[in-house]
Amino acid sequence: MPVLSRGKHRNPSKGACFMEFASYLAGERWSDHPSCTHPLLAGLARLVNDHTSDAARPLLAELIPSVIGLTGDDPRLDARIALCSARAALPVVAHERQLAMAVSILSAEHVLAELEGRPVGDLDERSRQALAQVPDATRWAYTFGRGVRVSPKGFRRYAAPNTVQLAVRGIAQACVPDPDPLLRDLLTDTIDDCWALLRPAGTTPRSALGSAAGTAAEPAPAVVDPARWADACRLTGVSA
Repeated sequence: MPVLSRGKHRNPSKGACFMEFASYLAGERWSDHPSCTHPLLAGLARLVNDHTSDAARPLLAELIPSVIGLTGDDPRLDARIALCSARAALPVVAHERQLAMAVSILSAEHVLAELEGRPVGDLDERSRQALAQVPDATRWAYTFGRGVRVSPKGFRRYAAPNTVQLAVRGIAQACVPDPDPLLRDLLTDTIDDCWALLRPAGTTPRSALGSAAGTAAEPAPAVVDPARWADACRLTGVSA
């Protein structure tokens, strides 16, 4: 049975990567860079897809509709996506990458504090917990970043995409029994963080909406064509 695959394919019957199926479900031109998803979130999804084992990749398929419509110009999105990636990677990656991930967490938090008008140094509890697991890397990161100003524009353009790439590759290469669940959790948590930023408080997390067609109480950001979703489920083996 055809399943999610690495790389680019001409049509879903030949197999497709995560974002190619998203473009198909959104009714866009066949592409792994569709406009229906924030560019950095799409980049994360492509990386997770390509670094997940062939056996575990079909489990990602149920998340595909959840990225459709998750996009916008809010500069906090890039910082949130990078922050989710760095927090997920920090406890498991090799030491040299832990240093980079710790710096990324502090930088992303700095950018978010500036954008949200919060005091610099005011960290999210999840960031505190992640940093507490690697005290040596955290001390080094604080020393490294002392006196360095991180601009939201620069972080969005350079640091955020670099953080996402290093995080996913670091998790995939980490000395853990099975990195696949960690990669899937990273993508799921990032989708939920983007959903929380883009949707009103109290709505169901985007990744929990199943087929993501939405309900009257929980409107989805974008409509997924039911026929295309059924076709994608048939091709990937996911339950509709």
